Amino acid sequence: MKKSYIVSALLSIGLLASAAVAEDRPASPGHLIWQTVANNGDMVPEDGAGRPFNSYNPPSVSREGFVVFRGRSRGPEPPASGIFARDMSHKNGGDLYRIAVRGMAVPSPNNTGATFNEFPSFARIAGRNPIVATRGNSEPVWRYETPEGESRMGTSGVFAALDGLNLETAMTQLGVISGFEDFQVTGVEIPTRFDQFPGAPSPTDKGLVLTKGNYTVNEVRHTGIFYRDLLDSDGAVKLIANTATQIPNVPEDVTGLTFGSTAPPSAADDQVVFVGYDNEENPAYGGIYLARIKPQPALKTLIGLGAQVPGVKNATFTRFGEALSFDGRHVAFWGTWGHETRTLRLHCPTEGNRDRRIFCIDIDPETNRDTEERWQEKEIPIHQGFFVHDIKTGKTTLLALTGNQYDDFLYWNYSGHPPGANEGNSDAEDSESPRWRSAAFIALSNLNGGASFAAAFKARSGDIDPETRVYEEFVDGIYFQRAPGKFPQITLLDTTMPGTLLDAQAPVDAIISSLGLERDSFRGNYLAITASMEGVSDVEEESTWAGIYLADIPKSIDKSK
Repeated sequence: MKKSYIVSALLSIGLLASAAVAEDRPASPGHLIWQTVANNGDMVPEDGAGRPFNSYNPPSVSREGFVVFRGRSRGPEPPASGIFARDMSHKNGGDLYRIAVRGMAVPSPNNTGATFNEFPSFARIAGRNPIVATRGNSEPVWRYETPEGESRMGTSGVFAALDGLNLETAMTQLGVISGFEDFQVTGVEIPTRFDQFPGAPSPTDKGLVLTKGNYTVNEVRHTGIFYRDLLDSDGAVKLIANTATQIPNVPEDVTGLTFGSTAPPSAADDQVVFVGYDNEENPAYGGIYLARIKPQPALKTLIGLGAQVPGVKNATFTRFGEALSFDGRHVAFWGTWGHETRTLRLHCPTEGNRDRRIFCIDIDPETNRDTEERWQEKEIPIHQGFFVHDIKTGKTTLLALTGNQYDDFLYWNYSGHPPGANEGNSDAEDSESPRWRSAAFIALSNLNGGASFAAAFKARSGDIDPETRVYEEFVDGIYFQRAPGKFPQITLLDTTMPGTLLDAQAPVDAIISSLGLERDSFRGNYLAITASMEGVSDVEEESTWAGIYLADIPKSIDKSK
């Protein structure tokens, strides 16, 4: 069977799936006006090979409409890859430009002439100012002498552009080298360097950059939440919390219990929120925490494990999602409760990092190899929800839960660092071995600086096939909610809609095939997303399209019919 016929059949299945679940999904308010930030028709800025964009990570946006995203092209190898930005506050949008790309020299400190070779996570931007933060991998940036001879260090770091354009080093792995003591791990008695900075760093409007940092002391791995003030003459890395920090919300008879894991933070104004557990794999204690951005501040528990789930009778939280969307007053998060699960089969990736694909297929001990297919099975919770917590009132509000309208909020990605692979050439999510990781996606906006808020989130509707244990017919969508109970929940986009709804340049017959947003994708009235589309051209060949898109959400959106 020709590939074009397969694509046509898949599109038909998608439309049938839409009909099957449409009665349960929120109604659409009518079409928003979407602006194209970048799409497959745009050339990668300043790329000597003249290559167009091909794929994108979910974008981040400021309240003023400044959009930043990670994008890449096709070959020739290596493809163009980097962090790009566009100021969409102008009438027709400003010019698309690059902040950092593969092959660009790493900012100082760099005495080897090292260049970037990958950017492992999505880029983030401050709420009001175009201050951008990203991770970057490279060749070793520093050459130094040891009693044994020359050595090199520094293949990963956190970088920031305070003006949205010119990149500088925020954190690096050079903390144990003389002259770079500002980059040492704070809160450790002996000089210690960072091993890695997992996840996406979070910048603030005041020039602070916060990140999760992993490090090793006496062959024991540790982790924590750290920050650096790029506008402060002191400039040293400072500690928020780490694996020596006591978990605040534990029973009185439990003493001295410290964090076993922390998740990448989200910051706004002079505050930071993060998820922490005693044990990441099987947490008994932990929750979502708030702190002032200052050295080793007191931690405030916003929602702890075992807390009552709002809107659900006789249910308490058993786990929270790592990705928190934070506007300075409200925290949007994913949570689960109960012990009922469904089995989902995850097949090894066929695209992306070669070393990681090989690891999944041939090495990963969790992969099933009894048949020609290579897969792992995961138990996914049946009871899931999206919530918003108001840090001033202490109230937690239910936005959406699985059941009649939605079946799943979790999406899976195979990521990690294959043992033996060159760290500088890897787009590993962190220094841990590759494994399947799940994430839920919600973005929050404080519309007027007060108690009101709105949120956009990603959800799936459909059934897991009892034989294949994969979603055979499903609809993914981005949904909008303002003030639950006062306004209806509505569908902004889903995978039954035509691509031309988003992009006039999309193939005429293309249907949206995937959608993405991240925790900083909704600021003010601006919502930024990434989308891919698939169709069949006039010559019966597969046609695809993708891009980054921005909408100015009107105040009357949830009043439309």
